[in-house]
Amino acid sequence: MTYCVAMRLNAGLVFLSDSRTNAGMDQISTFRKMTVYEKAGERVLVLLSAGNLAITQAVKQLLASETIEGSDGEPCTIWTARSLFDVARIVGSCVRKVHARDAEALKQHGIDFNCSLIIGGQIKGETMRLFNVYAAGNFVEAGIDGVCYFQIGESKYGKPVIDRVVTPTTPLQEAAKCALISMDSTLKSNLSVGLPLDLLVYEADSLAVDKLIHIDESNSYFRMIRTTWGQRLRQVFDSIPEPSWTGQDADLSSQVPTQAQAMNPLGKIRAPQG
Repeated sequence: MTYCVAMRLNAGLVFLSDSRTNAGMDQISTFRKMTVYEKAGERVLVLLSAGNLAITQAVKQLLASETIEGSDGEPCTIWTARSLFDVARIVGSCVRKVHARDAEALKQHGIDFNCSLIIGGQIKGETMRLFNVYAAGNFVEAGIDGVCYFQIGESKYGKPVIDRVVTPTTPLQEAAKCALISMDSTLKSNLSVGLPLDLLVYEADSLAVDKLIHIDESNSYFRMIRTTWGQRLRQVFDSIPEPSWTGQDADLSSQVPTQAQAMNPLGKIRAPQG
């Protein structure tokens, strides 16, 4: 299992991934889930992967040389595509090729074709874009209907803090901090996600990667987040009053539901007499 998150903001893009893979409690390994493709001044592409490691590695092997017909009718690869949309199509094409080759064999061994990818970045002449590619090879784009981030892998623990903090106008450094806090929440609650991490922060229209960091147990900033976030959560929790059941301020007992919300009182199941 893994956890990856990517954010598309007005100021740029943030990508964060862990590196743990496991096939049981005694089979834990470390593999990077982030791949960066850069042609400085012309394009920056970042791929995050989650799911079956053999599948995602096969997709990445194909990705370097996969060619499709671009939206302009000309053949293109990830290095020559004129839009991120075509890059996402190339990723989807690779996923489908691996599925056609391996899915039936995996099924015979009781293994699902499990593969999720995020591809994002910027190509010169186009705005930044971010796509989530599914196991069927289809994809959706961030920035539609207000969604400005994607998560893949073990996403449920890190989602609440992102939902409360991140919007398209969030500054890059603040978004990076939020991504790290969401990762810390996931690390705290799920042993299948683990250090080290890869963090990439891309500034809009820079067309180059200059903020890419590998974070392990010795990173002082991430250690500070792990300590401070837990302490502050406890302080906020302690500052919230306990629920009241009696008296004038009986917050829980005095709520009168509307007719649309009303339900019959919950009845008790009593032990038989005798």
